[in-house]
Amino acid sequence: MHLDTESARKNMVRRQVRCWDVPDPRVLDALENVPREHFVAEEYADLAFADVMLPLGKDATGHGRMMLKPILQGRILQHLDIKPTDCALLIGTGSGYLTACIARLTRHVTSIDLSPILVDQARQRLDDLNIANVDLQVRAMADQPTTTKFNVIIITGSLPVYDSRIEALLKPGGRAFVVIGIAPAMDARLIERSDKNEVAYQSLFETVIPPLTVSGAVEHFEF
Repeated sequence: MHLDTESARKNMVRRQVRCWDVPDPRVLDALENVPREHFVAEEYADLAFADVMLPLGKDATGHGRMMLKPILQGRILQHLDIKPTDCALLIGTGSGYLTACIARLTRHVTSIDLSPILVDQARQRLDDLNIANVDLQVRAMADQPTTTKFNVIIITGSLPVYDSRIEALLKPGGRAFVVIGIAPAMDARLIERSDKNEVAYQSLFETVIPPLTVSGAVEHFEF
């Protein structure tokens, strides 16, 4: 890689992410200090800090997977207000980059993905960086047990329609980020469960990301 990666990473945060309504210093610090270039395929190394989605190759289901844009990843972390004492669930590990950023912000991250290939790659990358507060699992979202609750949930692939059963995974006071819809019209939403177990829904912004898939079909909840 011919870039000065540290300078490029700082420029990504300061000129892209922060300018898109991401002022939280903890989020900016995580994005600035987690080496994004470590999580991209070698052939895309020169694009590690660009405002584009990057291919991760095909997973075990034969689907092409993508790494989300840095500005979107920053915005996700901003809206979730992740606290040092939180336990987080990330659905769709992908490259492992967003998992690493969350791990820097909170106590523990459970990160699941249907692809053993991507999970193995993410595990190696996280081990290389000595990130230990992460539990990586090969698992579909539909198989996530509801007996374990989380303060924060992030789904990195879009769902065609919202399914309220995701709320079963949230602790009181918990927050979830999900993208709902079918391209070209998708809506990023924040789901919040109050301490009184009341659930609120907030539309955040429009975006388009690849769907969360399993065995050739869009992922569905079957709790």
